[in-house]
Amino acid sequence: MTSPTLAFLGIGLMGKPMAARLAQAGHALRVWNRTAAKAEELRATGADPRVNMAEAVTGADIIISMLESGSIVSGVLDAALPAIKAGALWIDMSSTQKGEAVAFHERLHAKGINFIDAPVSGGVLGAETGTLAIMAGGSVQDFALAEPVLRAMGRPTLVGPAGSGQVAKLCNQLIVGGTLDIVAEALLLAQAAGADPAAVRAALRGGFAESRILEVHGQRMLDRNFMPGGQVKSQLKDMQNVLVAAADAGVVLPVAALVTEHYRSIAGEFPAADQSAALLALEKANPGQRLGDAPDQLP
Repeated sequence: MTSPTLAFLGIGLMGKPMAARLAQAGHALRVWNRTAAKAEELRATGADPRVNMAEAVTGADIIISMLESGSIVSGVLDAALPAIKAGALWIDMSSTQKGEAVAFHERLHAKGINFIDAPVSGGVLGAETGTLAIMAGGSVQDFALAEPVLRAMGRPTLVGPAGSGQVAKLCNQLIVGGTLDIVAEALLLAQAAGADPAAVRAALRGGFAESRILEVHGQRMLDRNFMPGGQVKSQLKDMQNVLVAAADAGVVLPVAALVTEHYRSIAGEFPAADQSAALLALEKANPGQRLGDAPDQLP
């Protein structure tokens, strides 16, 4: 069976290592970015950079987008649509609202083009190592076509029809955002109450409080390392989308609302800081309290 020709749109913080994984896996890959120099950086991986988006998608069997927001995906989709062949598959790996993903599906389906929403979790490290959690929404048939390609970037799971991938990603971000806040609170409480916060974190490891967040971001908070893996502005966008999804589903999520406000309180000052900057939001709410004495590492 002939390998599909791929087009990857969006060579940003996450898109660059994801596209590199596809090229290194031997896929015929065209790459496009609004800033062409970013796509050109992938030439060394075997990818084929294209300055013109229409050239990137013309004749492609699978088109993958990894963009900042649903509104940007919509604009790129509109621009690319006239050049996409019927029967192609568009995989949007951006984080958007469920309603946006469903609208993309309907718009493409009307033109004879298939669609899967497949947002990811795992950050830049997961993208670089090909270990992303990939949450896919679409038909069984489209997922079967997409799965071999997605496996070059991580572990794909079909979670339901179009739009369901975005719901799963929002559930992920709700857990991540809430846990980041709780880890920050636990470490700041430990220090304020007279314990060694680093020792408390070590003591909690292996018990019921153990988590990837405590392991990775707990250490980041102790080191005050807020250089981006994820970003505050992205986490805030996702939390706002969580609240939209909750309202649409008719449920109240009080913890999600609090977490959203914490990220909003620092989004203007530290938009590109790592999500572990939840600690900075907590310290802002507790004047005079500061975890450790290391200098802040900020982008």
